[in-house]
Amino acid sequence: MFSVAGDRGSFGMEEELKCPVCRCFFNVPIILPCQHSICLSCAASQVTQTYGLKPTEEDALSYRHSTISSPGSDYSSAYDYTDLDKFDKLSLYSEADSGYGASLSGYAATCPSSPAFSTVSASSSISTTTSCIRCPQCRRTTYLDDLGVQGFPRNKALQTIVEKYEETKNIVIKCQLCVGQAPNDATVMCEQCSVYYCDKCRENCHPLRGPLAKHTLVSPALGKAAMKARNQTSQGVSTCIRHTDENISMFCIMCKIPVCYQCLEDGKHQNHDVKALGAMCKMHKAELSHNISTLSDKAREGKNFLSNLREMLDQVQENSVDFEASLVAQCDAIIEAINRRKEELMEQIQREKEHKLRMMREQINDLTNKLRQTTGLLEYALEIMKEEDAAAFLQVANGLIKRVCSAEMQWQKEVLLEPHEPPEFELQLNSQPLFKAIEQLNFVHTKGSARVVTVPGPPIFLHEECTVQNNSITVSWQPSPRSWVDGYVLELDDGNQGPFREVYVGRETLCTLDGLHFDCTYRVRVKAFNKAGEGPYSDSVQLHTAEGLKAA
Repeated sequence: MFSVAGDRGSFGMEEELKCPVCRCFFNVPIILPCQHSICLSCAASQVTQTYGLKPTEEDALSYRHSTISSPGSDYSSAYDYTDLDKFDKLSLYSEADSGYGASLSGYAATCPSSPAFSTVSASSSISTTTSCIRCPQCRRTTYLDDLGVQGFPRNKALQTIVEKYEETKNIVIKCQLCVGQAPNDATVMCEQCSVYYCDKCRENCHPLRGPLAKHTLVSPALGKAAMKARNQTSQGVSTCIRHTDENISMFCIMCKIPVCYQCLEDGKHQNHDVKALGAMCKMHKAELSHNISTLSDKAREGKNFLSNLREMLDQVQENSVDFEASLVAQCDAIIEAINRRKEELMEQIQREKEHKLRMMREQINDLTNKLRQTTGLLEYALEIMKEEDAAAFLQVANGLIKRVCSAEMQWQKEVLLEPHEPPEFELQLNSQPLFKAIEQLNFVHTKGSARVVTVPGPPIFLHEECTVQNNSITVSWQPSPRSWVDGYVLELDDGNQGPFREVYVGRETLCTLDGLHFDCTYRVRVKAFNKAGEGPYSDSVQLHTAEGLKAA
């Protein structure tokens, strides 16, 4: 399994453990229907009021069943959403505004979106002001019931990972209400609110008067220990949020959430397909394990390629030194007039070197950032895999599987494991012209491209693929290494050691010549060309045609 040791990998995982709102490590994280996590206190601060039509329990239940069971429904469409402002006056249970069915239970089930949102009639609905929360990451909206944000399930697996990480890193607890990129260190924690405050935020947001005067403020260390103790007491069998006396033992396939038997009987999940929690946990862990392995292979390839890129930096430096020395030697061998051009050519090489170095450094930085993100996701996913609580694991499994798959697809589509610039300098000093052309001496450029290229080298015949059949011959060749080729020119003599003539011009590297004389030895040669010009000829190949039928 791929892993990146050291601070760089830990930093990548650290980003996975921070709340998108307060940018601190998660404190009592909850899971939104979109599978993103957020601190409980941050979720409470994100709750807003909106005016709309609140459906009755019968409308909501009927709508959910009709939408899920309708032909052509697709779970992938559950992630489509429309701006809330455009449809905030539609039915509360409409999926058009967020892509998720707003549930009347504490945890809004993820149901496929459908244009059928208008099936909830206004005649059976009640106009009311409702509370909703919009995910700070994907901007999808979920409506809240009487439980509010307390109705969302706790992300116990994430909380456990955060606690382990903080213990190993000795993380200083930060204020959860500071605005900005650098929150202050926390000085107190409210046991009732489960929120860490700095002195300034405590004075502004938690004054010691009124109902808040009865709250108990302790040091961050004591508060953290107390919270950890409370979490450890609840690490047993997970219980249902709505039916606190019932243990979670089943998994609703349609709503994709763990449920208890009471949930199956009170109508919320009636007639829904369910499976045993252990079986679903095993299946999701197997799927996540496979996806982690696939993504690990991609990250390993990227890491190896990154190592090669770093080595190419030294190659560029070495090649530039060699190329400069060669250029100086050629310039010194020419008469004094060429010295006027020598410095200009040297500067051009320097620009080419800086261009190559800049392109490689940019590619290294991009790939380093991609690897850091991927490594953080991998380490986070591996930690989730260690979660023994099936319910806690399943609460994050779907979202994590999609993230790992999405990361893998990004590696396939966006990451090109080829250097943007080769370490070689594809330049050639043209020292053949007469001295009268010295003032015009320069490197050859391709038109419309910033990349400097030279004429291609001589192609190489593949002798094992060159064959003769009767009076036809087939020749095959390959381009010269590190040559940019636009096409080839194949030439053939007359079979009697005569002059060559062109018989093929094109991009193919395989050509069959028919209608030749029997029992003759033909010579074949090929050259490549590009926008810089034609390259030298290859070594010629001799092929002897078969003997023809003799007259009786």
